[in-house]
Amino acid sequence: MRRKIAAGNWKMNGTRASRAVLDALKAAHPDPGCEVVICPPAPLIPLLADGAAPYAIGGQDCHAQPSGAHTGDVSAETLADCGASHVILGHSERRADHGESDAVVRAKTEAAWRAGLVAIVCVGETESERDAGRALDVIRTQLDGSLPDGMTAANTVIAYEPVWAIGTGRTPTLPEIAEVHAAIRAHLTARFGDPVANALRILYGGSVKPGNAAQIFALADVDGGLVGGASLKAEDFGPIIAAASA
Repeated sequence: MRRKIAAGNWKMNGTRASRAVLDALKAAHPDPGCEVVICPPAPLIPLLADGAAPYAIGGQDCHAQPSGAHTGDVSAETLADCGASHVILGHSERRADHGESDAVVRAKTEAAWRAGLVAIVCVGETESERDAGRALDVIRTQLDGSLPDGMTAANTVIAYEPVWAIGTGRTPTLPEIAEVHAAIRAHLTARFGDPVANALRILYGGSVKPGNAAQIFALADVDGGLVGGASLKAEDFGPIIAAASA
């Protein structure tokens, strides 16, 4: 059975005082029945990683190179050294705001593996792509281009995030979510084989809230969530952890 994941992407939010969110979550859910990964801004990783167990701490991006003249970037090795065990790659905001191509995401995924990090690789369609009936084709293309050949269920998690649902309050219907997740697993089965694809966790990301998490996580091919705004407050993220644990 695939163990569900509740992953919180804090994006460009949080200060040192945000350690209180992690402490509150641990107090309310000291032994969750799912994996919990919190991805704060990079400067906060060491602060949160200290004493985080059984929760995991992750980064929100990494550079493909282990070191060098790359001002403002952070290597996967640095993330790992600071206490991260995971890293989000190819988030739609990185793809849109920073022009990250599938090839760039693929190189960063290889870097994450090189440093011993679990790569949370994001894919998803825009509203215009969905309206044009191209959602599944877009996602399959992203999977093909973003995932290196060495993918396993141990070194990678996939996150499906319909771009039009992120932070908008809009959520696809349950059948729409189920269709995409089943298509992702089928496509990965064709490339990597049954054992890998069946063990791989596929998260849903896009306006996950305490009120809809249980229904979404109950879908057959949904193995948890990549949560944005609702992960910033313990009173919101706690019920989502509980839904994933159930």
